[in-house]
Amino acid sequence: MATEPTSLTSDLLARVVGAIAQAGAWLPFDRFMAMALYEPGLGYYANTSAKFGHTPQGGSDFVTAPELTPLFGHTLARQVAQALDATGTDEVWEFGAGTGALALQVIEALADQGRPLRRYTIVDLSGSLRERQRATMAAHADVVRWVDALPERMEGVVLGNEVLDAMPVQLLARVGGVWLERGVAWHDNQLVWADRPTALRPPLEVPGEHDYLTEIHPQAEAFVRTLADRLQRGAAFLLDYGFPEAEYFHPQRHMGTLMCHRAHRSDSNPLVDVGQKDITAHVNFTGVALAAQDAGMAVMGFTSQGRFLLNCGVLDLARGADTRQNAMMQKLLNEHEMGELFKVIALAPAGSDAGWVPLGFSVGDRTHRL
Repeated sequence: MATEPTSLTSDLLARVVGAIAQAGAWLPFDRFMAMALYEPGLGYYANTSAKFGHTPQGGSDFVTAPELTPLFGHTLARQVAQALDATGTDEVWEFGAGTGALALQVIEALADQGRPLRRYTIVDLSGSLRERQRATMAAHADVVRWVDALPERMEGVVLGNEVLDAMPVQLLARVGGVWLERGVAWHDNQLVWADRPTALRPPLEVPGEHDYLTEIHPQAEAFVRTLADRLQRGAAFLLDYGFPEAEYFHPQRHMGTLMCHRAHRSDSNPLVDVGQKDITAHVNFTGVALAAQDAGMAVMGFTSQGRFLLNCGVLDLARGADTRQNAMMQKLLNEHEMGELFKVIALAPAGSDAGWVPLGFSVGDRTHRL
């Protein structure tokens, strides 16, 4: 029997309060976010709640592109196939595979293309999601494996759909012209915001003296550096919502991008219902690109999700789809839905980028805007 949400929240809250006490009455937000999302057995991604689905009636909190329509994964598989051939590799690595829908779509589409995989490796820390993935991938048990840590060396095509946005962030607040790091404290039997002076700054100067809240992304950048260290041959395609740095730290974006998702609704208070809702922040794609380049990787392309899918031939695939699938496809492409807010960045180790241009960036590449 699954643990009741109230019990989950109470147990997780007790651990958070304990961590605050051990840290001297103030916990940096990235440590709080890590506990809220990943605390073993209790955090949002570590407990048994439904999370992924089309409607709140099924107990889900949000829907991702692979759950909207298999056209997403079938289209992405065209890019995967090109990258496998160009880099001479035969394995796909997926981080944070959710329900397993994307993995299933990619494996089956590659098989339909006459390009069966030797192995599809899923990196996921959530035991409950692993079980859901196993059920989804039961017909491909001979190809799929799960790991909870990266090997020292790896080769293949790496996929990460909505992975970077769930990596813990640090919060910086400019209040009265002074930069502070925003953390979490325990006061009057509730979690509250608490600020401390800091030497940390956003990577771009934010003009003006007005109060300003934003995020910095050391864990996402560390992830990219680790990937650069381990991926010897292949390419990585990371899809997520976010902006280039100039847009991310625009003076008018004074409330930051931190957001929570529960029952297909959004709110901006992660200190309530801890463990029962997702916590995300938009991705600074310039920071991702710079971290990759500093670690020796090449940026092979950057564009909107809509443009990427069009370049990969989603309209050709849609000709054989039903009306509902085509309606869902529009959500992936339309600028006012996922098509513009979501971006795609491609990275490759030095040498793996030689002599080929990824299909998804053949038209409308925006690397110059990073």
